[in-house]
Amino acid sequence: MAKTTMGIHHITAIVGHPQENADFYAGVLGLRLVKQTVNFDDPGTYHLYFGNEGGKPGTIITFFPWAGARKGIIGDGQVGVTSYVVPKGAMAFWEKRLEKFNVPYTKIERFGEQYVEFDDPHGLHLEIVEREEGEANTWTFGDITPDVAIKGFGGATLLSAQPDKTAELLENIMGLEQVGKEGDFVRFRSAGDIGNVIDLKLTPIGRGQMGVGTVHHIAWRASDDEDQLDWQRYIASHGYGVTPVQDRNYFNAVYFREHGEILFEIATDPPGFAHDESPETMGGRLMLPVQYEPHRTQIEQGLLPFEVRELDGL
Repeated sequence: MAKTTMGIHHITAIVGHPQENADFYAGVLGLRLVKQTVNFDDPGTYHLYFGNEGGKPGTIITFFPWAGARKGIIGDGQVGVTSYVVPKGAMAFWEKRLEKFNVPYTKIERFGEQYVEFDDPHGLHLEIVEREEGEANTWTFGDITPDVAIKGFGGATLLSAQPDKTAELLENIMGLEQVGKEGDFVRFRSAGDIGNVIDLKLTPIGRGQMGVGTVHHIAWRASDDEDQLDWQRYIASHGYGVTPVQDRNYFNAVYFREHGEILFEIATDPPGFAHDESPETMGGRLMLPVQYEPHRTQIEQGLLPFEVRELDGL
């Protein structure tokens, strides 16, 4: 039974103060805060989700903000760079916008594509690339309009302690197609039109250390619960230790650590983010899973306050 994933579902990272996080991903990058909740395993910590207007799989970056926590080190066993895709012709807008908010960037070429590389305030490595594929993001925020808005993920660059093993997993188990090699990178592509390009660095750079400014895990798409259970059995049949299904309220999740030490998740596309809020009001208030609702007052008192702010007029 061969299987293929459509690509990235979400990417989850550790960052610092939640206000700095919201200012950058909403205020500068123009993403929508589609859900504010808590880490289900640590309810004293926010879990913030930013994506396109509808919060669709392939657009969602999520954060555990740990203000004052230890700085991490980006390295093997992690996503090294998270790539965002924008419409063709939008790059000049984004260069000017990064300059406006004093975000240093560099321009590079990889696999025939032009990238703008930069870091977020907490050290996460990001990049922007133009592509035709992927539907427009209809969310308008500040000076960012749908003709230039980030559509979602272009993909990610993986840093592996055992690149050959990670490549074998991506191609022979996850069902991505190897489409090219260039320098120290091999490129894989999934069947989806967004979150579909994975560049794997072929030379280990040294083990990463989890902390602020690092990616915690990368999640791949399963179409529904049945597909996810198929994935769970399929991954286990290849010798990987896979967790039981975890109910994350907005998707179900299973996890495994691949041989290059990157934590992989397989997450269901449904039910999505609008089942406990309306599409119009998503992200507007703290949403808690039922087991934590009786403790709402205590939880809210322990969380640092923040707000989504339009920065263009400031």
